This record gives sequence, structure tokens and C-alpha cells, in this order.
Amino acid sequence: MHFTSEQHLDENVLERTFTLGDIPGILWTPASASPSAPVPLILLGHPPLGLGRMYPRLAGRARQAVADGFAAATIELPGSGDRPRWEAVEQARAELRRVLAAGEPVGDEIVDALVLPLVDRAVPEWRSALDALLELPGIRGPVGYSGGVISIGVRLALTEPRIAAAGLFAGSFVPRATFEEARRVTVPLHVLLQWDDEGNDRQASLDLFDAFGSPEKSLSANMGGHTGVPQYAGEDAGRFFTRHLK
Repeated sequence: MHFTSEQHLDENVLERTFTLGDIPGILWTPASASPSAPVPLILLGHPPLGLGRMYPRLAGRARQAVADGFAAATIELPGSGDRPRWEAVEQARAELRRVLAAGEPVGDEIVDALVLPLVDRAVPEWRSALDALLELPGIRGPVGYSGGVISIGVRLALTEPRIAAAGLFAGSFVPRATFEEARRVTVPLHVLLQWDDEGNDRQASLDLFDAFGSPEKSLSANMGGHTGVPQYAGEDAGRFFTRHLK
């Protein structure tokens, strides 16, 4: 891991960009974090739209995490941002756009081609990033995962033992294989669902929540579209992570 820039967003939030091999990332930490006072870490998941486009929302979520006493970090997903193009996934996205424009149902084959290769490649990268982040002074476990793509969050919650709690954002296409993985997830879960999300299959989100095997799981369903998440929903998620990471 090599840090490439550093700035203070305010007196309490230090933002540093880094590269892990050829993977860009961003780390936000409280100014008070130190080897003698380390803070837990929350990994910030996001859709494959590029860190540049997602930065305002990620920075807002990171500020909230820091205010709650955590460090927060994210990495660029494969095939996104300045990373090399990924032809197979781009073809799957093009086919998805064609089907949606034609008003046709989105079949399992398209969803699998769109999501599963991304999960298979992204999850090992998240785990490598976690290895490097936990070696930094001022950061410690336990670790939380917050956000989407929800299939990435499910795989991490299932396979990464250092993740003690997950706050997942419903709203992306979910392969059937992810439902099977969800049945084996046992960490505490907090799932956020926007009830009127125009790009989300609400029933599929509810079915996935029902499939999770976690003894402790909660669903925060709020009226409004994809970008209409109320402020108190973020505060609820913060309290969830405070309970399980501190």
C-alpha cells in the first residue's frame, strides 16, 4: 500500500488516497486515531460507477463513520474508474441496458454474467486491502462492511472472518447463487431498503433479507427512491455499527 495524497476535510477527518498494487483507494481516519488509541474500521462498498463519480456520497458516508469513531476505507472496483476495461462485464451491462430498454424481463443468465464475475474478482481485492489497512497504526478490528454491491457484501460477510457486522444496501440485481450464500451468513446484519427505488426489485430484496441466516438481522425500509435515503437511516446504521464494533 502506497499513499499518494493527504488532506484534512475538516479538523477531525484525515483523508488519504492510496494504491494497492494497481488498485486505487481512499482511507478516512479520525485525526485522533493513533497506535495508542486505534479505531475500528468500516469498509465502504459502492456500485461500479467509479470512485470519481461516487466520491461525494462516499465522503459523506465516511464523515459519518468518523463522527461515530471509526476509520472508513474504500477501493475502486474491477473494470471501473481508471482501472482497465473489462470486456466481459461491459458486454453484460450492454445486454442489460438492451433488455431494460425493450421492456423485457432480466433473466438469470444476464444477472449471473453481470454480477458473479465482479464478486469473484472484487472480494479477494477487498480482503487484500483489509490485510494492508489493519497493519496501519491507528486502525484495528473488528471490521464492518457497509454498502453495495449487495452480492459483494454477502460474499465478504460469509468468507471474511474479520468482518463482525454488515450494513447492506438493497437495490442491485442478485444472482440465485447469492441467495444460497446468504443462508450461510451468520454475522449481525442491518439492511437498508428504499421502498420506491425505481431500479430495484423490491420483492427480491425482501426475499434476500428473509434468506439471511443471521440470528440478528434488521431491515430499515424507507419511502422514497434510490437517492432519497433519509438522514436518520444513516444514523441508525451508525448505531448498529457502534453496537457491534465497539
